[in-house]
Amino acid sequence: MENLADKIIEFNRNLHYSGKLPDDFQVLNPYLDNPETLKVMQQFYHKFYNDSHQRKFLIGINPSRHGAGVTGVPFTDTKRLESVCGIPMISARTHEVSSVFVYDMIAEYGGAEAFYKDVYINSPFPLAIVRKSKGGWINANYYDDKSLFNDVKNFMIESLKKHISLNLDTSEVFIMGKKNADFISKLNQEADLFKKMTVLEHPRYIQQYKSKEKQLYIDKYILALKK
Repeated sequence: MENLADKIIEFNRNLHYSGKLPDDFQVLNPYLDNPETLKVMQQFYHKFYNDSHQRKFLIGINPSRHGAGVTGVPFTDTKRLESVCGIPMISARTHEVSSVFVYDMIAEYGGAEAFYKDVYINSPFPLAIVRKSKGGWINANYYDDKSLFNDVKNFMIESLKKHISLNLDTSEVFIMGKKNADFISKLNQEADLFKKMTVLEHPRYIQQYKSKEKQLYIDKYILALKK
């Protein structure tokens, strides 16, 4: 039986968005921009997903330029890719706010090996989106603009179906961010992907606005994912 690592790597290698986009938006594909991204992404999945177990699905929004937009691994900046996952990246150094929360939570869950054996993280739009601003390009979310969402909606449904086909548990899905959940629930009504949706606060929101109560949110994540 083909293991999960090979299927995920295949999915990432074939990622390509060729649909329409509003004028001020661009999609970045980390796997095309940096050959080392492809390499470390493969090392990560071979290390933690080299089996055929079913996993729970934890859903982000879309990769940021400094997290998965560089490492190819959701919610993982180069610091944590090296210090926690044991995979150094030479061509880039990144620090991403969301990655800090996710890896603090993973540590309490029981460590990267235990966590990734149970959980698969990805996004409905699995490539980074940037928006033109006065000073250059900045991170954007797929729901920041109504016409952007309408342009990428079908691609997102297809991506979610491909994620699910990796052997993910669809009886309950875990969604990071309340606004993200509102939009995923629209996709779910249309495509009937998940039976139950459990909404968790987004790591970036927790780090920026709720850092004093961080432990409470870590506990919330772990309770939800371990039950």
